[in-house]
Amino acid sequence: MNTKPIIEILLVDDDADDRSTFTDAISELKIGTRLTCLEDGRGLIDYLNSTDNKTPDILFLDLNMPYKSGVECLMDIRKDPKYNNLSIAIYSTSSTDRDIEDTFVNGANIYIRKPNNFANLKKVLNDVVNTNFQFHSSGLNKETFLLNI
Repeated sequence: MNTKPIIEILLVDDDADDRSTFTDAISELKIGTRLTCLEDGRGLIDYLNSTDNKTPDILFLDLNMPYKSGVECLMDIRKDPKYNNLSIAIYSTSSTDRDIEDTFVNGANIYIRKPNNFANLKKVLNDVVNTNFQFHSSGLNKETFLLNI
């Protein structure tokens, strides 16, 4: 019996509508995934530090959240060697050069501007979930960091 592994996905986004839309899009992909959603950065750090939770394969991280911003979370995660292989996709409405630069410098694997329609969201998620992020050992590449739709 040849079964494909389940891809563990963690979404951290304070917007309930965005979490719902993301959940719907992931459920329509023809990929075996398990999605966990959290509302803020404080919850993310608690989630990652809990031995009861599996470390995700991919973390989709919003930037503008209460309590702890996405950049603060990113910096905390990248300080901990046990998360060296965690792929982090910044998932934000922001398109400022500052946010893109800050997340690149602090170790995110890819920057995704939240798509403006469901079809684009599904395409982006399919592309990202199927990407083998090999940037950990080869260094990040700024040309491929910003995912344009």
